[in-house]
Amino acid sequence: MRRLMIMLLVGVLAIGVGIVNAENKITVKSMPPVVVKTFPQAGDTAVDPSIKEISVTFSKDMMTAEMWSWVIVSKESFPNISGEVKYLKDKKTCVAPVNLKPGKTYVIWFNSEKY
Repeated sequence: MRRLMIMLLVGVLAIGVGIVNAENKITVKSMPPVVVKTFPQAGDTAVDPSIKEISVTFSKDMMTAEMWSWVIVSKESFPNISGEVKYLKDKKTCVAPVNLKPGKTYVIWFNSEKY
């Protein structure tokens, strides 16, 4: 079976506000969410093209009402999203149904300065 590479570039950016507390100390609570897990794992070069979902899990609850951005680096490297992108009940995991092709490299950014 031919495998493909999935490169999930995870970039959740803090944009200047709310990253320190009243004492100007950086804390886990004051920091924005970060990516803690992806499926397939970011950088995996032996992804089974028959998988039907790509997911990203954040460290904190996310705004789940379409407040997310799966950023397209290029049309050629973005997977075919075959249905509704949604958050799971845990409010931390965002899932996209996909149709993947063997022998391709896919690149996805999660959030960016622009979004």
